[in-house]
This record gives sequence, structure tokens and C-alpha cells, in this order.
Amino acid sequence: MHALEKLSLTDQKLAKATFELVRKERRGYRTKRKIRVNLHFKETNTSAQLPDRAIPIIEEMLKLIAEGKAFTIIPSDSALSSQEAADLLQVSRPHVVHLMEEGEIPYFKVGSHRRVLQEDLVAYQRELKKSREANLALIARQAQEDSLGY
Repeated sequence: MHALEKLSLTDQKLAKATFELVRKERRGYRTKRKIRVNLHFKETNTSAQLPDRAIPIIEEMLKLIAEGKAFTIIPSDSALSSQEAADLLQVSRPHVVHLMEEGEIPYFKVGSHRRVLQEDLVAYQRELKKSREANLALIARQAQEDSLGY
């Protein structure tokens, strides 16, 4: 895990300029476009091609840095504590523990501590979003049928 905090205005400006450049370059091309970066370390100069899957991730990181926001990178196979899961879901730890105990979120124990895989947490979020969208569509449809005016 890596957290990014306390960004300088210079870093934010650089990130914004780079984000806009990457976004502009990617927007104009329907086919995959290779992006190369030039690296300058003291007296050495080298360039490298970015993997296709890295480009949208880097673009999102640049956007967050430009906005001065902190972020965390978590590998998909990481095991998170119930508190880390709660922080990511933006709910309380007891609520996450309840979801785990009810079988809504798969978990395993390490000693007496509950752990959840990050990919299982993402799957839970995805299903929750689908459920909410379906419920909102149902409410909207019922409101239309009952001529409630919205």
C-alpha cells in the first residue's frame, strides 16, 4: 500500500499539465496508442514504453494529484482488515463486521482478526451499486405509473 499526502502546489500544477496532455493524446485516438516516457536521473536519460493497462491508472493518479487529493494503491490480492475495508467503503467498522457475519462480504480469519480480499470488497461494491440502480429504477417507474410528477 502507498498513500500520497501533502502535495505541493508545484506538484499539483505539474500533475495537471501532464494529465491534460495524456488525456488530450488519448482522446483523439480510437485505436490503442503507445505512450513513451522519458526519464531523466542526474546524468542518465532513458525512455520506456508504458504498458497499456498502466495508462488509465496513471491518468487517474495524475488527476487526483492535480486536485490535491490523497489516494491509496492496493493490489487486488491484498487482504484488508475490517477497519481498512470500512475506510474504503466509507462506513463504520461494526457495519463491515455485520456484513461479513451475514455473508454479504466473504472473509477469513487470521488468528482472531477478520480479513477480506480487496477483490471481494470491489465485487461487493459492484453488486451494491447494481442493486441501488435497480431499486431507483423501480421507484422511478412506480412514480411515473402513479403520475407523481417526477
